[in-house]
Amino acid sequence: MMNEIYQPPFTMTEKITNLIVEIGEYVGMIAAYDALRPNPVLRRESRIRTIYSSLAIEHNTLTLEQVTDVINGRRILGPPQDIREVKNAYEAYERISAFDPYSVKNLLLAHKIMMEGLVKEAGSFRSGNVGVYAGDELIHAGTPAKYVPDLIQQLFTWLKQSKYHPLVKSCIFHYEFEFIHPFSDGNGRTGRLWQSLILQKWKAVFAWIPVETLVHENQKKYYEALQSADKADDFTKFVEFMLVMIRDALKEINETHRNKDVAINVATNVVTNEDKVLSLLKQDGKMSANMLAVSMGITQRQAQRILAKLKEEGRIIRHGANKNGYWEVVYE
Repeated sequence: MMNEIYQPPFTMTEKITNLIVEIGEYVGMIAAYDALRPNPVLRRESRIRTIYSSLAIEHNTLTLEQVTDVINGRRILGPPQDIREVKNAYEAYERISAFDPYSVKNLLLAHKIMMEGLVKEAGSFRSGNVGVYAGDELIHAGTPAKYVPDLIQQLFTWLKQSKYHPLVKSCIFHYEFEFIHPFSDGNGRTGRLWQSLILQKWKAVFAWIPVETLVHENQKKYYEALQSADKADDFTKFVEFMLVMIRDALKEINETHRNKDVAINVATNVVTNEDKVLSLLKQDGKMSANMLAVSMGITQRQAQRILAKLKEEGRIIRHGANKNGYWEVVYE
């Protein structure tokens, strides 16, 4: 249980300091890339993977494809509760940027959105005692219910006043939130949402970086890190674990960008050609794939592929039939 003035049992280590520096470098590279080539399709895919992974940790049975269909408004065959979990989580993540990370009231609202129609106490602190389980194994017994409101308020006060780096604060908050376990259900998904919010308020790129995906892929180690922190009454190893997860998520995204650029420059030069297609269509939206191919010195098939990709990304819209229609450039 925390004292009135909360002080986390945590030590800044050289490893944590190095991870903060490394993460900052990756964030800078990704932010620069995103400013040059913003990709709303990639962001939406990342958001969907985030939701899928966070719910899969909580034993939601829907596949990534099914989660995508639910979010896109398509009907699927699946357990109604699992479908409701996806819809709720999507709404919560869509509204995340409007939440204040230091507001307990906003936390309760987020939980209400996340758990509406799933539990009776959605949007309220639990009235009974609970535990954290990995299968049938009890990982951690939550704080007695009567202490929950005060402890959460103390945690939020610390979060606002602490001088620790936001990366460190987000990880400490994550652990302490799970330790208190303030809700009857939905603690894991709400805690991960709130850590994403804290990170997003630090750097905007975290709005679409799916850290939850790597936590899902390393779920056993995640639970082991929680247990280790409980037994040692020290968060340090858990903070290191979470920072490694964040670093690895950023590293993966950065490598994807870099590899894509290498492939583009060496093989297809597709980015340059996309820019040329957009420029030509802005001048004359009635240009056909064949006309574009002749103008650019590429094959008609290449032109068709570029048009299809730009259309899928929502950067151009087709109006009318093939013969008499035209292309509208939505954004370059």
